[in-house]
Amino acid sequence: MNARNLRWMMLAVGGVLPALLVAGIVGGGCTDDARWYTCDDDSPPRLDNKPCYDAGPDADVCDEDGGCNDAGTGGGDEGTGGGEEEGGGDGIGGGMSSLCVGQCVPKEPPGWFEPLLLWLGPSDRAPDCPAAAPVPGQELHADLVVEPYRCAACACDPPETSCELPAAWSAVDSPCPGGPGAQRTSFAAPDAWDGACTTANAIPAGQACAGGPCTQSLDLPAPRVLAGACAPSVVEEPAEEPQGGFRWATLAKTCAGVTAPGPCGDSGMRCSPAPPEGAAAPPEGFLTCIMHHEGEHECPPTYPSRHIAYDGAEDSRGCSACTCGEPSGGACSVWVSAFSDAGCSAGVVSVLMRSEAPFCGAIAPGTALGSKSAVVVDLEPGSCTADGGEPIGEVAPRGAVTFCCLNRQPQQPEPPRARDPELG
Repeated sequence: MNARNLRWMMLAVGGVLPALLVAGIVGGGCTDDARWYTCDDDSPPRLDNKPCYDAGPDADVCDEDGGCNDAGTGGGDEGTGGGEEEGGGDGIGGGMSSLCVGQCVPKEPPGWFEPLLLWLGPSDRAPDCPAAAPVPGQELHADLVVEPYRCAACACDPPETSCELPAAWSAVDSPCPGGPGAQRTSFAAPDAWDGACTTANAIPAGQACAGGPCTQSLDLPAPRVLAGACAPSVVEEPAEEPQGGFRWATLAKTCAGVTAPGPCGDSGMRCSPAPPEGAAAPPEGFLTCIMHHEGEHECPPTYPSRHIAYDGAEDSRGCSACTCGEPSGGACSVWVSAFSDAGCSAGVVSVLMRSEAPFCGAIAPGTALGSKSAVVVDLEPGSCTADGGEPIGEVAPRGAVTFCCLNRQPQQPEPPRARDPELG
C-alpha cells in the first residue's frame, strides 16, 4: 500500500485503522526473496533470525540441521508448487504456491488503492464487514433518484388602468366620413381633459368653409385604455408532499483488512482479503475491487468491471422568478355629448363610444358646436400572462470514486504443502 492510499484509507475509516503491516516479510532463508517458512513444534520460533509460519502438526519440513523449506514461491522444491500454473492460467488465483491468507489477485496499477472488498446494494440490506476485512471504509452511494421539484404557480395582479377620453374632436364640412378634399375645423377638448363640460374650440353657427357650412358632421377619435405593468405574484398552494428531495438507491460499502495477509507466489499478484465463503454472488455478495478516489477513470484490463460511486450530491434546484407579459384585453366605454350652447344643455349629438372604435355622425349643416362633455361609464383593466415559476437547477453527484472489480472471484490459493521426508 503506498503512502497516498494509506492516508486515504485512514481518513475513510475515521482514523480507526490499527497499525497496518505495510512493510512485507523480511527476507532470507531458502531463497533470496522475503518469504515465510514452515517449521514443526520442536523448531525454535526463528531459524537463522527468519520468521517461521506454523503449518500445523502434519507439516514436517524442518530437518535436524535446522534447514527450512521455503513455502512461498519455492525454487522448484517438491510440494511448493514449483512454478506450476493453478487457477486455470487466467491471471487470478496465482500461478505458484503462496502463503496468502485470503486470495491472490492482480496487483493494482499506480495511482489505484490496493484491492479491497466492495458491496453494492440497498442500504437496508448492507451486511457487516467480514472477519477477513473488518474495517469499514467511507460509505459511498450510487444510482441517484431525484424526486420532482415543485414550484408554486405564478400569477399577475391586474394592471393599473385608466381610460383616455377622446380629445381631438373636429367638425367636417361634408358628410361622414369626409373625402380627401374635406375641410376639418377643430372642436378639440383641452389637454388632460377630465370630461367636464368645456367650451374649448367652440364653432359658431353658420360658420362657412370652402365646401359650405363647416359643421355638417362630427368626427371623434376612439377612447383609449392606458394600462401600466402587471405586478407578478405567487399563488400559494397547499402542501402535498415534501419539496423535491433526492435519495440514493444503492449503497457502496467498502471493507479492508487490518493485517498483512501474506505473500503470493507470483510477483504480479497481491494477497488481499477474500469474501466470506458461501457468500451470495454479487450484487448480494462482496466484490474484489481496486479503487481510485479522484473522479471517474477507465478500468485496467485486470479489473474490467467498473462501478462509479459518489460521496454526496449538490442540490442547486430552485424556481425561476415570476414575470408578467404586456397587458392586454383592457377596454373602456365613454358617453360623449356635443351641445350647441355653452352650458352643455342643448344637445346636438350624444353617443356611447367603446375603446378602439372612433365615431363619425351627421349633424344639421351649420349647427353651432358650443360645448362638449364626456364621462367614463365602464373600465375593464385587462390582464397579463404570467411566466416563470419553473424548476431550474439540478441535483448533481459530487466526489466521484471509481471502483474497478474482478468479473468473478478468484480461486483461493492452496495452503503451503509440507515436504515429504522420503523425497529428501
